[in-house]
Amino acid sequence: MSYANDMPTVEKASRTDSGLASELRMSVMRLRRRLANERHPDNELSLNAMAVLAGLYRHGDLSVGELASRERVQPPSMTRTVKFLEADGFVHRRAHETDGRQVVVVLTDLGRQTLLADRRRRDEWLAIRLRDLTPAQRAVLREAAPILERLASTE
Repeated sequence: MSYANDMPTVEKASRTDSGLASELRMSVMRLRRRLANERHPDNELSLNAMAVLAGLYRHGDLSVGELASRERVQPPSMTRTVKFLEADGFVHRRAHETDGRQVVVVLTDLGRQTLLADRRRRDEWLAIRLRDLTPAQRAVLREAAPILERLASTE
């Protein structure tokens, strides 16, 4: 029996919602690993630390509690990450303007430069890979990107 004309495995599996969920999970995880491998070799920050820098870049100054909530980690864990980032000059902390009990984490120029250099490197790799796709395939990804973002942001 020949399977040469069979639909590719991913297309077969994604016919059902559970199959689609499985294929998306595996594909997104592989893409994440590939993008993580494209980081600059001198960047020793963890992906979690980079996510904190990205959150500050995207949303502005945030409290440790807000960062913990956004990254879905416990506040003590976020406090450790922020202390590490502060010790190396990627962020600094300042008092909250209206609530003296809170501390606000602020992205420094070094943190911003590190984040943007890391993003550029990985975006360049992905842009090269995207050029290998057909215009129709890139159009599908343009439509899928906001949907994937919504899936990632949903509780």
